[in-house]
Amino acid sequence: MKDLSKLREDFPVLSRKRGDKPLIYFDNAATSLKPRQVIEAVKSYYENYSVNVHRGVYSLAQEATDLYEEARAEIARLIGCKPSELIFVKNATEGINLAAYGIKWRRGDEIISSIMEHHSNMIPWQIVSRRFGLKLSYAGITSSGIIDLEDLEGKLSRNTRLVAVCHVSNVLGTMNDVKSIARIAHDHGALLLVDAAQSVPHMPVNVRDLECDLLVFSGHKLLGPTGIGCLYIREGVEEELDPPFGGGEMISHVELDGYRLNEMPWRLEPGTPNIAGAIGLAAAIRYLRAIGLDVIREHEKRLTACALEILEELDGVEIYGPRDPEERCGIVSFNLRGVSGDLVAALLDEFGNIAVRSGFHCAQPLHRALGIKSSVRASFYLYNTMDELEVFRETLSRICRELEVRAER
Repeated sequence: MKDLSKLREDFPVLSRKRGDKPLIYFDNAATSLKPRQVIEAVKSYYENYSVNVHRGVYSLAQEATDLYEEARAEIARLIGCKPSELIFVKNATEGINLAAYGIKWRRGDEIISSIMEHHSNMIPWQIVSRRFGLKLSYAGITSSGIIDLEDLEGKLSRNTRLVAVCHVSNVLGTMNDVKSIARIAHDHGALLLVDAAQSVPHMPVNVRDLECDLLVFSGHKLLGPTGIGCLYIREGVEEELDPPFGGGEMISHVELDGYRLNEMPWRLEPGTPNIAGAIGLAAAIRYLRAIGLDVIREHEKRLTACALEILEELDGVEIYGPRDPEERCGIVSFNLRGVSGDLVAALLDEFGNIAVRSGFHCAQPLHRALGIKSSVRASFYLYNTMDELEVFRETLSRICRELEVRAER
């Protein structure tokens, strides 16, 4: 397997230390670190262009426009779609909201999601269901932590307009069988929206293979800048949406009493876009492509297997999700029995300079279904190493000893 440890020098934040302890960043499900190549791409836009796109006929504006649209093409190649099917948004959350407010709902339409979703794939559907008189229901999950396909299919009817599910759980790391879900949805005449925020950065994802109609992901989780994300809309599906926002760029002609929409993708991109963000995201994707997402996936499986082994060796540790790293992405959530997750995260930071997430990770219904209030989440990416996991092992063992001594007192 390719040695990814040499890439760590590309990430300036990893040079940070607390005393003699280097930063160990295990919060990649929240956001990823940025390599110098991405930072330089953003900096280069502002230093060498810094002009608007699609507006001017002068050469600088044309060059910036070319860079911006080349970025769109690069990102489209990543997920196997046409550039015209890729809409730039702020993040996955905005992409979901654009779909939620854009779909031409009919009263009585049904939406089906699941209890394992991030709040961003729940709240928009709750809002539009109340606003437009829609029915909203949620599929449950199996004991292994994936969407229960039998339960999902049982909830579909001829009125189901949309199924909206995650590809990978941001808590359990489990991977849902999106292709089977797509076929179930399409058999009932429904569209499928996939929240791929936790899958696109970590494994090969192809929208044609998944057979989805809409898919969202955020740039900041795959080495890109914040404030840029993407919404894939399968060609033809745009006719089922009205632009929820109005303004420049989305129109080709305007009268005082009406307008004519622009072509895709610009008809859903009003206003000045995040040009630097798109260029930075394209640089991130070139970086990932040079490594290979299949290589990254295998690397994360090794890290995940080691993390699960560490946690299973400790007394009083509860692990959530399957034990087989083949069945999950590089996300491991756990608790020390009877100990606050926030305390565990704080002690990992204090003792080992290890950054993990604690709380309910914007997935309260899933935590309730698991019978817990919160969890500690360690999540990995291409720059994490087995050596870091050894520090994690030692630090977590120390925490267990310290808490045991405190309990005895």
